[in-house]
Amino acid sequence: MSIFDEKRADLEQYEFMMGVERGRLAVALDLLTDSLILVGQHGVYCASSRNPEKPALDLQAVLGGVEGAKQLIQSVMEELRVQREAGRA
Repeated sequence: MSIFDEKRADLEQYEFMMGVERGRLAVALDLLTDSLILVGQHGVYCASSRNPEKPALDLQAVLGGVEGAKQLIQSVMEELRVQREAGRA
């Protein structure tokens, strides 16, 4: 099943509110956030042997990558918003 089929209702809602580009990015952010939550929960059980306060190194890398992807998507959404508002002015 395609993500477009799986998340059809969310895509329709966000695309209606924000436009196609920003709507799809918003759904992508939601998916990344859900992934962060799942990996974070997993990290509780897979603590680093060197530092039990932190998740295992592979989970730290995944968390860092997903967090970075979220920041990039957020910056694109902000840039699209600025461009849209500049076009209206």
